[in-house]
Amino acid sequence: MIRDDNSVLAFIFTIGRLMSVDLFLKPRFASALIALTCTALLAFGIYLQEVLGLEPCPMCIVQRYAFILITFCAILCWAVNRTKTFVGLSLVAQLLAIFGAFVAARQSWLQWFPPETMSCGRDLYGMIENFPLKRAIPMIFKGSGDCSVVDWTLLGGSIANWSYLCFLSILTYVVLVQIKAYKAGTEKT
Repeated sequence: MIRDDNSVLAFIFTIGRLMSVDLFLKPRFASALIALTCTALLAFGIYLQEVLGLEPCPMCIVQRYAFILITFCAILCWAVNRTKTFVGLSLVAQLLAIFGAFVAARQSWLQWFPPETMSCGRDLYGMIENFPLKRAIPMIFKGSGDCSVVDWTLLGGSIANWSYLCFLSILTYVVLVQIKAYKAGTEKT
């Protein structure tokens, strides 16, 4: 079978054009990509829990909640598909990413410098049920013996380290898309 070189080149050019940087900086595409990425990260966390038997510590659960809320913000941005909505919800997603990065950084710090007294402590739900929220939140960030244990690593990084990098990547990506959307909006006026 003889192939027409022009059709092959046209196919390669079309794929290259579809995968351009502009596509990745469009709010709707970015929202879908962030939602899919967060969903994949949450699915991987569930895999680690259910298949490999790793129990999440309170800080891991808080990070999961941050990923879930970022996913909801991204899905809303994708569904509404308005620049003003994207700007508002992306600000919320940025705050959630900063919060998630803070929790992951704190957990990484606990893993690098574990507390001298190791107590298993309560789980997240036990803390919330038995203590007022005003007292439970500091207990969560203090960490427990479970939060300082490294059960799984990838390329030398713990789950908390990778979670921190994911939160920072999401934050950076959202800021870049927001800047591009702002510039596109000011050029139209």
